[in-house]
Amino acid sequence: MNFEISDDHKDIRQAVAALGRRFPDNYWMEKDQKHEFPTEFYEAFADGGWLGVCVPEEYGGMGMGITEASIILEEVAASGGAVSACTAVHGSIFGLEPVIKFGDENMKREVLPRIVDGSLHVAFSVTEPDAGLDTTRITTFARRDGDKYIVNGRKIWTSKALESEKVLLLTRTTKREDVEKPHQGMTLFLTDLKTAGVEMRAIHKMGRHAVSSAEIFIDDMEIPVEHRVGEEGRGFYYLLNGLNPERMLVAASALGIGRVALKKAAAYANQRVVFGRPIGMNQGIQFPLAKVQMELDAAEMILRKATWLYDNDKECGREANTAKYLCAAAAFEATDRAVQTHGGMGYSAEYAVERYFREARMLRITPVSEEMILNYIGQHVLGLPRSY
Repeated sequence: MNFEISDDHKDIRQAVAALGRRFPDNYWMEKDQKHEFPTEFYEAFADGGWLGVCVPEEYGGMGMGITEASIILEEVAASGGAVSACTAVHGSIFGLEPVIKFGDENMKREVLPRIVDGSLHVAFSVTEPDAGLDTTRITTFARRDGDKYIVNGRKIWTSKALESEKVLLLTRTTKREDVEKPHQGMTLFLTDLKTAGVEMRAIHKMGRHAVSSAEIFIDDMEIPVEHRVGEEGRGFYYLLNGLNPERMLVAASALGIGRVALKKAAAYANQRVVFGRPIGMNQGIQFPLAKVQMELDAAEMILRKATWLYDNDKECGREANTAKYLCAAAAFEATDRAVQTHGGMGYSAEYAVERYFREARMLRITPVSEEMILNYIGQHVLGLPRSY
């Protein structure tokens, strides 16, 4: 095994870290408190060319892999932007993968260059209130009517919906009871979001206030046939191509949050003097932070293996799910210990670690919960009976 870091990867880390330093904690605190999208950060990120890291070069992107994308998102999170910063750019970095692989040429040439230059925001809308993680039970339905589809339904937890011009929308075009297998009969569209028949409502949530999450109410929305991604009825298959890399990129975001939280905690423990000595001299402070360091290092190893497997077209489901689980757990522990190390000031927005804590918590739930990952490992790795 070769653990040497390539010069290209070092350069990526340094460049993204330098960009991140332009947006300190007080910038993100203000965006969080005002519930305001980080437009300045997003535009600087786009100007640096980073939005196109996974877009093929023929459409203006860099044509790189998930390994490079994971390094970028780790550094974005580690800059102090945490999940808000990562979510602002995540969809543009990788969310259009179904379009890259299965969209027609007209769609790709219209959309991908605008993703790269940052002029187009796209939301990703799959989850529904009564379906949750069981995507096969979505009921938003697209009925074919000549050269268009008429869509009705409801979506929830759609990130960046309020900021986005377009949406990747998963619907049913055949009811679940009318297909042989439950994952059949779903169709994916890339279509306009700010249009007739669509109403959106912001969800008030615990953290990540700088980027919206929304409920979407769809009533007789019209979608042209040319906005369909690939074939009718194969939308679920198209999404499967992105599930493992999505887990990896969320894991990378978690890793970055854990790193910055630990860095802040160690700095505070060195500087804060109580009873005539730095609190970092106390094993009750030092040992938990040392444990977090090891947990983050261990989680990073499985993440690096997962991205390498994916970029080399090898099976990576086990590693992708494990990386997401372990990185999210390590990030939560790191942010929790950072708050505890700061004591009362850890509860203050001034010190940023409370924001890290709130944002790290969501990564144990999304895009797939810890429990579903344990189900996957139990069934597909250990060969145990399906438990749900």
